[in-house]
Formats: sequence, structure tokens, C-alpha cells
Amino acid sequence: MAERDDETLLHTLKKVAAVLKQSDIAFALGGSFAVYAHGGHSSEHDVDFLIQEQDVEAALEALVQAGFTAERPPEDWLVKVYDGGRMVDLIHRPIETPVTEETFGDTVVRPVDAIHMPVLSATQLMVHKLMSFSQHYCDFARGLPLARSLREQIDWERVRKETQHSPYAESFLVLLDRLDVVPQPGTADGRGTP
Repeated sequence: MAERDDETLLHTLKKVAAVLKQSDIAFALGGSFAVYAHGGHSSEHDVDFLIQEQDVEAALEALVQAGFTAERPPEDWLVKVYDGGRMVDLIHRPIETPVTEETFGDTVVRPVDAIHMPVLSATQLMVHKLMSFSQHYCDFARGLPLARSLREQIDWERVRKETQHSPYAESFLVLLDRLDVVPQPGTADGRGTP
């Protein structure tokens, strides 16, 4: 019986993390597998690692030596590696913000299928999701599973502050209030709590 896609992606994720660790390249797991690492659910199935731009070349070299295939897409905020047909994004500028030491300070070390690795905090994952919404991409259905499954781990005040300039984020937060997922500030006590 063939392995499920999630299981083969998880195997690829572990291989990439092991190579980055062995190469002393700082990284953090992001995206849907970071949501999984926090015990949540995601509607997406991709592997995203955050690295600093200065480490891109060393990461690609180490991963190619380990048998991965590298790709430099036209987008200038990431590079990709492939393990067979399984793609991994190495992102150095998510939501137009460079990955820094401060980014790595906003992580939690979690076991991901028996390998401990730094994982973006649930709050930062929510900020990244909300800041990805724009006039060209605004699929709230992809943000709802993250918000619902990790709501107790997310600092919602910080999310509101860091996304306050985005009308798309504001609309999503109003939707969360209306769905009783998370209350808006100033609403009745207890509303939106599990």
C-alpha cells in the first residue's frame, strides 16, 4: 500500500531539518506542518522552512549534496528543493519581511515525528496567514482551521496589533468574532472562548 502524501512529505521534512541541523544553518518550521507541530489542523499540505537570506547558498549546497534538487523560482523571497516529486520551500522573506534572529526568537522547539526542531509560534503563524491575504489572494477558508485549532495558543492582541494596517486581516478577525471563534476586544466576557 502506498504511503499517504502527508507521510511522505513528513519524511521529506525530517530529511531537510536533519541536513540543516547538521550544517549548522538556523531555521524554523513554518506553514501547515508548523500548525501540525502545535497540535492544530491545516487545510494546506506543504513544507515551509524559514532561513536567513545569508544562509540560502549554504542551505542549497548542503541539500543538493544530500540528494535534493534545487530550484530558483522567479519569486525573489524563496528558493525550493525537491525530494523526488516532493517540494520544500526555503523562505527568507515571508510577507515581505526578512527572516532575522528575532524571527528565530519567536519559535518553540517541538518534536515533529520524533525530531525536535524550532517551529514558528502559533501567533506568528497566524500573523503570516493574515498578512498573506490581499486583493489577489483572500481565501479565508485556509485561515479558519489554523485559527480554530490553535486559538488558545495565539496571542490575539499581538495579532491585531501586527496586522492592524491590513483591511483583509481586520475582516478576517471580524469573521472570527462573528463565528464565536475569538472575541473582538470590548465584546461580552466569555464570548468566543471554548
